Amino acid sequence: MNQRNPAISKGIDWVLIWLYLAFVTIGIISIFSVAYREGDNVLQSFIGFKTVYSKQLYYFIVALVLGLFILLTDSKFFTATANIWYMVGIGLLLLVFPFHTNVKGTESIIRFGGAIQLQPAETCKIFVCLALAKYLSRVETDFNKPKSHLTAAGIVLLPAIITIAQKETGLALVFFAFFLVMFREGLPAGYLIVGFSLAVLVVATLLVEKNLLAIILTAIAALTIYFSRRQIKRQRGLLVAIVLIWAACVGIQRFAVPFIFTKVLKSYQVERIFSLIGRENPYAQLNTVEDEEPATVKKKDVDYNVRQSKIAIGSGGVLGRGFLKGTQTRFDFVPEQQTDFIFCTIGEGFGFVGSIVVLGIYLFFLLKVINVAERQRSVFSRCYAYGVAAVFFFHIAINVCMTIGLAPVIGIPLPFISYGGTSLLTFSVMLFILVRLDADRQMILR
Repeated sequence: MNQRNPAISKGIDWVLIWLYLAFVTIGIISIFSVAYREGDNVLQSFIGFKTVYSKQLYYFIVALVLGLFILLTDSKFFTATANIWYMVGIGLLLLVFPFHTNVKGTESIIRFGGAIQLQPAETCKIFVCLALAKYLSRVETDFNKPKSHLTAAGIVLLPAIITIAQKETGLALVFFAFFLVMFREGLPAGYLIVGFSLAVLVVATLLVEKNLLAIILTAIAALTIYFSRRQIKRQRGLLVAIVLIWAACVGIQRFAVPFIFTKVLKSYQVERIFSLIGRENPYAQLNTVEDEEPATVKKKDVDYNVRQSKIAIGSGGVLGRGFLKGTQTRFDFVPEQQTDFIFCTIGEGFGFVGSIVVLGIYLFFLLKVINVAERQRSVFSRCYAYGVAAVFFFHIAINVCMTIGLAPVIGIPLPFISYGGTSLLTFSVMLFILVRLDADRQMILR
């Protein structure tokens, strides 16, 4: 009587399903604690599709229906259609340009009717994950060759570039998480060193005066040439390489970084970055990107959101103020508190203990996904699982750091907990595909 239908449950990792249900429950409770007002009829407000927590509940029901269909689908369907889905994702991203709707300052959303919205940059994460796994699992893919590295990078960077063109820099950064999958599959460490060096150079450009930094870079190049003089005598190309690297670094410092901060990023995003590092914005008068920051977050200063978020988390203390007893989150002191800043709602309501419990569950979830990835016989399933882990890790780390002032505010939702139909459905579909692939982990999928 109590046995599950073997056609559905065979091989399924129910721990992942229960973790998923726990996250969504925490999310709906958190959203409810923000949006509920005294005197509201709880039952009517939950079934009326008028409140944000009511909508989130309906999105969850839709996600469960989609999840059921995915669990009943043959795993080979995902390998067979991975490239098709990728093309569909790129097509949806391109449709944003003629059919986008401006919602809270972003132009990356397509609206159908009055209530239904789609943000292709969110859903495209699923398609990129599938396409990258498909490419890396091909028999003819030799991932020791630079050509394969460039192809895999192109799969990831194409949607990222289109997303940046839609002025969604935050979501575009998520696609870079897929490079972790490539490193797992053998991408040389040299790429990681180059990427880390570029990040250090960008940070140094923001912190150090430009002429002084140019002198420092020149001095480093001169010292490198001096200490490598014996190797240079034997191999003249090394001197050319050092000079080219020096020229590239100076070029990035002098031209690339200013271009990004004046032509790509919105002015309020630049302000938040410089506010984070405690410096005045030197590009304030040069930024030409047209951006209207959402009215809900346009306050006296650019770090208003973060300051209010930290106040909310700090006021929660060790055990929290209690459910529906928070003041910062209940009275709208924190802008976007049901989406980007949902973690501060947990911090204020349930305190340090509640926050640690939620982060602990996330950590267990990530470790579980990695464990699932490593037990796959199929390269496709392993790559897809690592893609899921990378995306979730990026979202969790950036969102939490954002709310406590350790990262700039770039509009990254907390998986399963932040309000948003596209976000919830995207993360749900990603997870259910993983569960389906893992159920057939003894199969070799390509």
